[in-house]
Amino acid sequence: MKIIAVGRNYAEHIKELNNEQPEDPVIFLKPETAIPLKNEPFFYPSFSTDVHYEVEILVKINRVGKNIDEKFAHKYYDEIGIGIDFTARDLQSKLKAKGLPWELAKGFNGSAPLSNFVPKTDYPDLQNLNFRLDLNGETRQLGNTSLMLFKIDYLISFVSRYFLLQQGDVIFTGTPKGVGPVKIGDQLTAYIEDKPMLTVDVK
Repeated sequence: MKIIAVGRNYAEHIKELNNEQPEDPVIFLKPETAIPLKNEPFFYPSFSTDVHYEVEILVKINRVGKNIDEKFAHKYYDEIGIGIDFTARDLQSKLKAKGLPWELAKGFNGSAPLSNFVPKTDYPDLQNLNFRLDLNGETRQLGNTSLMLFKIDYLISFVSRYFLLQQGDVIFTGTPKGVGPVKIGDQLTAYIEDKPMLTVDVK
């Protein structure tokens, strides 16, 4: 499986990092090793002093597809979840300044904790879905999928032009505003609507 992630998909998050709003989805990859073992904490990496949380709605691909028409994209996923895109912001800033890829700052070991996946039919409208991230019991990120610049079905269609989508692939669909640093001892809890779906301890 592969992890396909979308950057800059919420306008307020783009503003908070002083980035330029893209004309097309910004796509990057995380390796499978970015997924921590079940119930494993997030181990703060030695190469960074400024790791940030980014909560995101996830989509799990259920069949093989390429060059998927947007109107058929809904057939390629049955389940959604929530995850955290941990980002070594200091390293990412250095890489961006040199025009280099982000993978070292985004794809390191354990940087992609995932919740369990649930049927998308549990929710009446995937493009009007509330989600949030609490840090030590305090809400830090609060988002709604209606605010996505590029909607889920469009993202699947766009990505499938370049990568063959395979069963089990996971798409991180972008993070809302409110990203910030974590430190050792923190606990993060991610929610879809008001249901806690993922808890991660920082060690």
